[in-house]
Amino acid sequence: MDFFINNWILILAAFVSGGLLVWPLVTRGAAGSTVSPSEAVRLINREKGVVIDVCEPDEFAKGHIKDARNIPFGQIESSAQLPSNKALPLIVVCATGARASRAAATLRKAGYQNTHVLAGGMAGWREANLPVEK
Repeated sequence: MDFFINNWILILAAFVSGGLLVWPLVTRGAAGSTVSPSEAVRLINREKGVVIDVCEPDEFAKGHIKDARNIPFGQIESSAQLPSNKALPLIVVCATGARASRAAATLRKAGYQNTHVLAGGMAGWREANLPVEK
């Protein structure tokens, strides 16, 4: 018992660091997995992944991933632009990734189980020096 009393700071630090390690695994299930830009390119090229850009049309016009389908976040549930094959990988992207995470959760509820969020959004895509269409 004296060990716990004398080393409470170390024990607290161990629990906090363990929680930080487990947190991404806990939060990943709701919104699907997060993929890097290079992994997104692999999904697009090798597994016929479909890019769903949930930005507003004016944001989309400023720059987007080639062949991305623009479905604003507010229309994601009722859009006819979503692929009918729910097994295809979907890469959901927005400017920073915040809207994309929520959209991915909505898509998973609609039956699209192979849904991924682009890490960093379009900012991450540009940072990786990948092509952008206007």
